[in-house]
Amino acid sequence: MSEKFSATLRIGDLNDFIAPSQGCVVSMKSGSDRLVDKPKKLAKAVPTTEIFQTDPVKISLKDCLACSGCITSAETVMLEKQSLDEFLSNINDGKTVIVSLSPQSRASIAVHYGLSPIQVFGKLTTLFKSLGVKAVFDTSCSRDLALIESCNEFISRYKQIPIDDKKESKSFLPMISSACPGWICYAEKTLGSFVLPYISSVKSPQQSIGAIIKHHLCQKLDLRPSDIYHVTVMPCYDKKLEASRDDFVFQDQSHQMTTEVDSVLTTGEVLDLIQLKAVDFSNLDESPLDKLLSNVTEEGNLFGVRGSSGGYADTIFRYAAKTLFDHDIKGPLDFKTVRNSDFQEVTLEVEGKTVLKFALCYGFRNLQNVVRKLKIGKSDYHYLEIMACPSGCLNGGGQLKPKPGQSGKDLIQALETAYIENVLVADPFENPIVKIIYDEWLDHPGSEKAKRHIHTGYHPIVKSITSQLNNW
Repeated sequence: MSEKFSATLRIGDLNDFIAPSQGCVVSMKSGSDRLVDKPKKLAKAVPTTEIFQTDPVKISLKDCLACSGCITSAETVMLEKQSLDEFLSNINDGKTVIVSLSPQSRASIAVHYGLSPIQVFGKLTTLFKSLGVKAVFDTSCSRDLALIESCNEFISRYKQIPIDDKKESKSFLPMISSACPGWICYAEKTLGSFVLPYISSVKSPQQSIGAIIKHHLCQKLDLRPSDIYHVTVMPCYDKKLEASRDDFVFQDQSHQMTTEVDSVLTTGEVLDLIQLKAVDFSNLDESPLDKLLSNVTEEGNLFGVRGSSGGYADTIFRYAAKTLFDHDIKGPLDFKTVRNSDFQEVTLEVEGKTVLKFALCYGFRNLQNVVRKLKIGKSDYHYLEIMACPSGCLNGGGQLKPKPGQSGKDLIQALETAYIENVLVADPFENPIVKIIYDEWLDHPGSEKAKRHIHTGYHPIVKSITSQLNNW
């Protein structure tokens, strides 16, 4: 099998990969040869037109969702209208183009060029605006909004825990994070209805900022949602899949169907763009940042929460400890490694009783163990921050790869250092931008408007007949 699918997508080793139930059911060339005839365990199973490379093959989102094969780990799926070429072709079509940049992508580019994340933010603003982009925002801002909604949801669920064992619990604890599309896709296609009620209904930071831009900001700018072309820069290929979900498509006031996020570029694709335009990125000027939806202080510092994968467990634990038990936690939480560095726990005890037990669970090997316990009713966690990729979002499949001579472990350490040392820790509830969003649009955490725009639902994916027959 060729190791290359596109300039940014390569097949490599994945030690936590769950073998697909079958190969891709879509024919890779004319005639009878199909990928399903190949060995079932692929080291990053991706639909690829270069396996047989005769005529181009298009694999749609519905093909992928009807199959239970290759999209399980936070892996690589190229969807129509989710490519660098498509982004460039839409730059000059008369729409207002907005780019939302993830902090993980900033960190990856910063380490690659030996810059700071704030420098990368300014230089990418220069690059995108030179191409015709109207504004470049920061998904750390929408992440704070998603965290506030998640805190509110957790408290609501926790308060439904029955006082005595005789009453049936309707709390659906542990609450499970919903920001990772690789995990969500796996849960919907493989785990089915038993686990879906445990997953938080809060949209990811990507889709939250999409909702802000398409449902709120466009009104302030006197634009129709369909007039805005919204692009996100993400560390993960599965974010392309997430943006294409039917749940995030809506009809605007002009009766045009539009999406909250029109296109997703991975960090690697942004590097391709830099190289395509022959940009001397290290020496590129830094433009003033668009602070309307960006976590940047007046002094020019980035701010956000602890945790390079979103800080869900950290933020919700602190909030729950204070709200439920009047326990104010200062400084870093004392996460303890359980099985490996990708599985850690933190607990709160009150009068000798464990009242809060949270865990970070990264990578599918750890994920399977957690799901198994949940399925047999032996999970004692109140919250699980689950990410499909080992080491979390900084190690997403769309991030820049190690340089020659650099190990993956060294790269992750460099990314974590760059991420942590360049972000001022701040309480999302004190974010002035988010406060304005609630005042002008959402009213308050957990409101009906918030539930309509910042929350979503999940659906068990039924395998297609073709998929089931090929699995015999």
